[in-house]
Amino acid sequence: PVVMDYGFVDCHCHISAPEFQQDLPDVIHRTRQAGVKTLVAVTEEVEEFSRVLRLQERYPDLVAPCLGLHPLQAAGGQRSVRPQDLEEALPLFYSHRERLVAIGEIGLDFTPWCAPTQQDRDDQMKVFIRQLDVAMEMDLPVNVHSRSAAKVTIDTMRRRGISRALLHNFSGKPAAAMEAVEAGFFFSFPPAVCRNQQRDRLIQRIPLDHICLETDAPALGLHRNRNEPANIALSCSYIAKVKGQTPETVREVTTQNAYRLFSRASR
Repeated sequence: PVVMDYGFVDCHCHISAPEFQQDLPDVIHRTRQAGVKTLVAVTEEVEEFSRVLRLQERYPDLVAPCLGLHPLQAAGGQRSVRPQDLEEALPLFYSHRERLVAIGEIGLDFTPWCAPTQQDRDDQMKVFIRQLDVAMEMDLPVNVHSRSAAKVTIDTMRRRGISRALLHNFSGKPAAAMEAVEAGFFFSFPPAVCRNQQRDRLIQRIPLDHICLETDAPALGLHRNRNEPANIALSCSYIAKVKGQTPETVREVTTQNAYRLFSRASR
């Protein structure tokens, strides 16, 4: 049998974030040292698109770019995404489609203080659906945010015919998770899950062949300071502990899962 070197795949990180601009070469060096083979790099707003594409040019064997509009936009203080935000983004999805491994980070965030009005939620839904349809058209998977909206996010993806999706940092109910497993979707968990046992039941219930690893760097680390992709092993060992598996098994299976999901990223 061929013995493969199963490095890690960070299935959801923000390597183009401003937090990494000061010392990016060092961050990348530590990422490689930690055994990370692929960084699935998501975007949140259109201003970030060119930066993630430049990073792919700079680190072509490592950075696997995704373009997407997050349900919350930082522009002008945090607000819900609006359909007009797509006007600038959509042409870029099409012009760079050959370089993308997924559409993301897209989704819904119905946290009350983030989306206080029905209009906010309706706008998010319109933008989400449009991006799901683009992903279908381009035969790309989706990298998805579903805070305070797990069930509606999963139902919407199923209705639009989505079969390849990553539910990042999923914290919905186990029943919703099982529905997503049935649809063939994957889940990823960042180092922040190590902070307490809240997600254990969920991690126990979801079969390992539906789990991927992520850091969501620079956010969702073990501590409040900047998280980075090199911390991926924390997620791996925590999932291994909760599932009663070895970290090696979790690394191997999650990496196979990641390349099955993000088939354009596999080498």
